[in-house]
Amino acid sequence: MKINYKEKIIELNEKKTIKEIFEKEISENENIIIAAKCNNEIVPLNYEINENANIELLDLRTKEGMRVYRRGILYIMEKAFTNLYKNALISVEYQIGDSLFCEAVNIEITDEIIVNVNNEMLNIVKKDLPIRKIQMTKEEATKFYEENKSNKGKLQLYAKEKEKVSLYYCEEYFNYFYGVMPISTGYMKKFKLEKKHDGFIIRYPKKDNPQVLSEYENRRKLIQALDEYKDLHKDLDINTIFKLNRAVETNKIKDVILLDEALHEKKIVEIANDIIKRKNVKMILIAGPSSSGKTTFANRLGIQLKINGLRPVTISVDNYFVERHETPRDEFGEYDFESIEAIDLKLFNEHIESLLEGKEVEMPVFDFIEGRKKYNGQKTKLMEDDILVIEGIHCLNDKLTSSISKEQKYKIYISALTVLNMDYYNRISTTDSRLIRRIVRDNRARGYSAIHTLRMWDSVNRGEEKNIFPYQEEADVMFNTSLIYELGVLKPYALPLLKEIGKEEKVYSEAKRLYDFLRYFDDIPSEDVPKNSLLREFIGGGVFE
Repeated sequence: MKINYKEKIIELNEKKTIKEIFEKEISENENIIIAAKCNNEIVPLNYEINENANIELLDLRTKEGMRVYRRGILYIMEKAFTNLYKNALISVEYQIGDSLFCEAVNIEITDEIIVNVNNEMLNIVKKDLPIRKIQMTKEEATKFYEENKSNKGKLQLYAKEKEKVSLYYCEEYFNYFYGVMPISTGYMKKFKLEKKHDGFIIRYPKKDNPQVLSEYENRRKLIQALDEYKDLHKDLDINTIFKLNRAVETNKIKDVILLDEALHEKKIVEIANDIIKRKNVKMILIAGPSSSGKTTFANRLGIQLKINGLRPVTISVDNYFVERHETPRDEFGEYDFESIEAIDLKLFNEHIESLLEGKEVEMPVFDFIEGRKKYNGQKTKLMEDDILVIEGIHCLNDKLTSSISKEQKYKIYISALTVLNMDYYNRISTTDSRLIRRIVRDNRARGYSAIHTLRMWDSVNRGEEKNIFPYQEEADVMFNTSLIYELGVLKPYALPLLKEIGKEEKVYSEAKRLYDFLRYFDDIPSEDVPKNSLLREFIGGGVFE
């Protein structure tokens, strides 16, 4: 067998695990190598090579490696709770920066409990206990769950397209985590539990600096937006995939859809009313990461503003790019169109000031082919009941509208803040939800393949982390565009696109992860989605198209 690693060929005469082949490099790497890619598929370090293979070792500086690390931390956290407080039921709720927020369902979390569990986790890490993957047929698993009276990983039993049930054992403790796991507890060296709010957080390192434990970022408005949706859907008893699928099976999904859509409508009405109350507001600034549903949100907010007697006038920041030769470049020497310096800030502010003063302004139209602004005689003047609506990635950054007073601006941050989880221990990433939305929309509206979308996603995320997320707490209000039922609707659109991606593609591991994840959902008919739903921006057929 021939192993291709960093453009070098390693020849094997017998089967060996990845850890055995690369033992020296794994043990000496300061960034912790925790998993690997074998022929573009993510595998654990004890994966045995039995064919020619291209190998990439994954340390904590890779997004795949950090995912494995987070799963490992959650695994030993739950094992520590089981060792010390056997009956405690822990729920992993959501991510806040480089921390995971968790709650205890049936016990009160105290400072003493946090100290004890943190110390027990350190003890488990020090012992470097093996984590073993055990697979069962569904018949074996049914008997297992009856005998053990446990629900850990039971979701797999009801997944129609899943043939086997997997559990990860460490000593006598077992649990299920979706995705590749570390092969032992000794890999999770940096973490810290801290009591926060009515639960606790687990801090872990940033991917960009895995040697240092990240500080907790108290994103108060983000937490409030997440808690509002989380608590509501817990009250509705729809907070896991199993419960969502049960709503489909019992023909209650239409009620879930109507309730979720009604919640969106209620929040949009509240935002419009808040804008009206602030008498001095002259411009609305909307920002959010990719595939948040900004266009539909702006249209629906516009309707509510009209009902209240205001007429929205939209301005596109994209028409205010600097001339191509003035565009800043990134660290790779490429044009950085996502930098705020790529915007002609002086001209943009001059035009906004003039409009707010009641003057008529000739608006530019940016020609992206020629790389320059053009003036085609398009003029704009604000009437007394007009209000500016501006959407763009920099809208929460005051540098974009530096000459406009704070009282005249109303900032809205929107994002798909998913509160649906697979089960108590496996959360669904908000980034994954947005990515699936984008895969579907890119294919339908722009003719892009899933490969194209997956290839550019890392670059999109880097732009969001630099230009959007640092300013989200500056918003006057946050609007959560997620819909608890949406992945069941998106599934039939996304699966065929993901299935097309072969193992020869570098993005295969990401496509496979999303494909396998979506198969847990029961299909939800798209015809049940209202025509004005934010979800229509991605699946089509909406009234705003």
